[in-house]
Amino acid sequence: MPTAPEKLLLAAPRGYCAGVDRAVQTVERALDLYGAPVYVRKEIVHNKHVVAKLRERGAIFVDQETEVPEGETVVFSAHGVAPSVHANAGERALRTIDATCPLVTKVHVEAKKFAAQGYTIVLIGHAGHEEVEGTMGEAPDHIVLIETEDDVDTLEVEDPERVAYISQTTLSVDETRAIIARLRERFPAITGPRTDDICYATTNRQAAVKQMATHCDLVLVIGSQNSSNSQRLVEVARDHGAEAHLIDNSGQVEEAWRVGKRGVGISSGASAPEELVQRLVDFFRARGVEDVGEFEVVQEDVRFMLPKPIRQGLAAQSA
Repeated sequence: MPTAPEKLLLAAPRGYCAGVDRAVQTVERALDLYGAPVYVRKEIVHNKHVVAKLRERGAIFVDQETEVPEGETVVFSAHGVAPSVHANAGERALRTIDATCPLVTKVHVEAKKFAAQGYTIVLIGHAGHEEVEGTMGEAPDHIVLIETEDDVDTLEVEDPERVAYISQTTLSVDETRAIIARLRERFPAITGPRTDDICYATTNRQAAVKQMATHCDLVLVIGSQNSSNSQRLVEVARDHGAEAHLIDNSGQVEEAWRVGKRGVGISSGASAPEELVQRLVDFFRARGVEDVGEFEVVQEDVRFMLPKPIRQGLAAQSA
C-alpha cells in the first residue's frame, strides 16, 4: 500500500456555483410541482452524478426539444439555448422552464447588442460546447468562433474597425486574457463587454487551485469529463506545478497517483456536489490521513432567483 499523504487541502471555494444550484433546484422543484416526467434538454449541468439522481426522480433527458412530446414540460439547461430552440418549443406547445445561468444570459444579451450595432463578433470558446452553440445561435451571421491565440492570427473580418469580442463563461482566466491581448494587438479598435464574461465562480475556483497547487504534489478535481470548468481546474493545477487528475468520484483514484505524495489538494468543478468531495475526504481518512484543512482564497455569497414559472408555481402551492 502507498504511504498516506501527510496533509489534505480542500480548495475553497469549490463545487456548486449559483447558476448550477439554481438549475438543479429548478428540475427538482418542477418534479415537485408537476410530477414526473419532466423533460430536460441536454444535461441540466455537466455532472454524471447529478444527472443520474435527477433521472431517478423522474427527469427524462433528451438531446433536442423536438424529442419532447407535445404539451409536456421541458427545462432548458444552465448552458443556455439558441432562439431557434425556444421557437421549436413554442411550435410543440411545450411548457418551457429556462434554467439558463443568468451569467450566460448576459453573454447572449451582449451578442445581440453587438450584432445590432453591426459588429463582427469574435466568440472565444470551445467548439461543440452547449454554451457556445446557444450563444452563436443569437447572431449566427455575425459571430466567428476562436479557441486559441493562434486562431487570432488567421482571423479574417469584414471591417477591422467594427470588431467586438465575447467569451464562454467557463474558460481558463489566464488563457482568455492572453487571447484578448492578442485580439487587441491585431484589432486596436476592438470593443468588448463592460465586465468580464468569465463568471465569478470559474475565476474564484481557478484562483483557489492556482494558489493551493503550490502547496501540493497532487491535485484531484472532482468533475465529469464534459465539464469545461472542471477541465480548466486540472490545467491550472498542472500549470502551477502539481500532478493533477479529473475524477468523477473517489472510486477512480489510482494507487500509483498516491505514491510519494506528501500534500494532496482537492477541488471540484462548479457542477459537482459537495457530497462527492466528502466521500473523497473519507477515502483518504480511511487510508490514514488525519490532517485535513480548508484552503480558502475568497468567500462566495452569490444567489440567483429560481425561474419565474417555478416561483409562481411554488407561490400558488403555498397560497
